[in-house]
Amino acid sequence: MLALAALALVAGCVPPPIERAGDYPPERRPTLPPPQVEADTRLPGPPPRPAWEARPVTPDAVDVTASDYVVVAGDTLRAIANRTGAGTEAIGNANGLIPPYTVYVGQRLHIPAGRYHLVRPGETGIAIARAYGVPWAQIVAANDLFEPYVLRAGRRIIIPRSSSTPPSAAERAAAFHLDIDDIVTGSEPALAANTRPAPPTSSPTRILPPEAAIAAPPRRTGGFGWPITGNVVRRFGPGGTGERMDGIKIAARAGTPVLATADGVVLYVGDGVPGLGSLVMVKHSDGWVSVYGHNSQLLVQRGQVIKRGQTIALSGASGTADRPELHFELRKGRTPVDPLTQLPAR
Repeated sequence: MLALAALALVAGCVPPPIERAGDYPPERRPTLPPPQVEADTRLPGPPPRPAWEARPVTPDAVDVTASDYVVVAGDTLRAIANRTGAGTEAIGNANGLIPPYTVYVGQRLHIPAGRYHLVRPGETGIAIARAYGVPWAQIVAANDLFEPYVLRAGRRIIIPRSSSTPPSAAERAAAFHLDIDDIVTGSEPALAANTRPAPPTSSPTRILPPEAAIAAPPRRTGGFGWPITGNVVRRFGPGGTGERMDGIKIAARAGTPVLATADGVVLYVGDGVPGLGSLVMVKHSDGWVSVYGHNSQLLVQRGQVIKRGQTIALSGASGTADRPELHFELRKGRTPVDPLTQLPAR
């Protein structure tokens, strides 16, 4: 009797065995809870609307016919552009001029024909493209835009024509397709004259307004780090069906912390890119941008300064992912770069 009592006492002190998913057959395997994240790192609510939705554009471009103009006393190229309706940069390019676009009395300038849109404060390239039903990449090419791709209010940019008849509002909406390159090159609001970009914020609860352009990220030190723990299940480059993969996919249990690959400033948070689900994009110095897709939860805001290794999201299977995984890209300017050539070996 005493032996049985002692055995019962010992048994009562032994903790129950730890349940693991692998202890069960697949059809009875339970779902384990995701790793815990500190409560104060969670966002106060959904991210605000991006600038291209918060600041819509009126498609009121002016058609300018080709002509010649003779410079008179007191003229500047900007004044000539305002008088003719053409863009300063377009006139300069057409006449082989370079900034600061000095002109002289009696000089004959060619005014290039085109459809010119006057950029207003807060407008983005994406919203301009959406208003006219023209891909933003075509507008970038037509205007020879280059990094950092931030428009200035008062600039007149050429809007290429996609057809001889203006598209309807429904046709413009149907033609609008947002992709990673659009966000890299056309997501920042235009700055008004004599204004500077807003400094980044260090807190996810201090939300910058969507119409604020964000200052350049701090200088990056060191290389890039792995954004998540897991196995690479799809590599960079063309796939078997001919579809090109601009990054890699890393399989990971749902709820695994997604880490910033390097110091930078958050460029975008949202779900506006088809297929990538809940998405974070981070701008780094020297023209680098990192992309993190298919997340289940976003933990940062646009304009937030972040450090390498900081948790910016939790992994998931949002978008078109058929399993929990991270879609990860690195871009140098507009060019996708194979992340495996930049990440440390492991």
